[in-house]
Amino acid sequence: MTKPTAEAAKSANPAITQAMIDAYDEYTHLTLDRRRFMEQLTRLAGSGAAAAAIAPLLAANSAQAAVVADDDPRVKAEDITYPGSSGEMKGYLVKPVDQSGKLGTVIVVHENRGLNPHIRDIARRVALEGFVALAPDFLSPLGGTPADEDKARDMFTKLDASQVTADGLATIAYLKGEKDGNGKVGAVGFCWGGGTVNTLAVNAPDLSAGVAYYGIQPKAEDAAKIKAALLLHYAGLDERIDAGIDAYKKALDAAHVEYTVYVYDGVNHAFNNDTSAARYDKKAADLAWGRTIAFLKEKLA
Repeated sequence: MTKPTAEAAKSANPAITQAMIDAYDEYTHLTLDRRRFMEQLTRLAGSGAAAAAIAPLLAANSAQAAVVADDDPRVKAEDITYPGSSGEMKGYLVKPVDQSGKLGTVIVVHENRGLNPHIRDIARRVALEGFVALAPDFLSPLGGTPADEDKARDMFTKLDASQVTADGLATIAYLKGEKDGNGKVGAVGFCWGGGTVNTLAVNAPDLSAGVAYYGIQPKAEDAAKIKAALLLHYAGLDERIDAGIDAYKKALDAAHVEYTVYVYDGVNHAFNNDTSAARYDKKAADLAWGRTIAFLKEKLA
């Protein structure tokens, strides 16, 4: 199945404007009020019918075909449980079938939708690049990721930030003991997961590498605690997250942290998520992914 590009989606449906994308970002990350979002989208689109057609294009499509199928014979994937900070964590563990020797290990941290099919697909992609990949379900303390994305987003408002960090540290500890791993642990996260990777870097001196896609930055004074090498991807149109870039860079420089920042012009928050037709940008996503894999291979060898 061919994935629709943002351009194709926009040409086949009512026009999607930047204001609509910004409204969706506010809905998914700030207000969590679907009624207000649909009212605003209706005003922007000109009618309720147009808004109803546009809304699914802004959202992620869980039925979108995966890049690496869940039954791909090149990987061994399984749902697992492992010790969290205060209880059992759920996760999705993936390894390449043709593994040779010990491999670097990578934590794949989900967006504020939880451990969904898209993040499982990302974990399989990581494994095919020669890593042991583990995608934790950080909603495990609340029972795990539900199928309904609106319910999942609401659950994130109930998560305790300190427990998220503690569960992240427990995930690092689990992977350091993984029998097929080489003892080095990296992390890659998207949106909420990008912010979580930044926070893990602050709190985990044994994290070797962190890749944050459009993730909120930690407090400037915490940058001095970071020992991991960082690769930071930002979307040029993502004003909400990009507002923190300069201060973060200044703090990282002052702390002599190894890092690289890329800002992809003309693309939106979530540009890597190929299940969201309106926001996905293939060119930027492919470039960022190539940089991510090269970085992880260098730091986790």
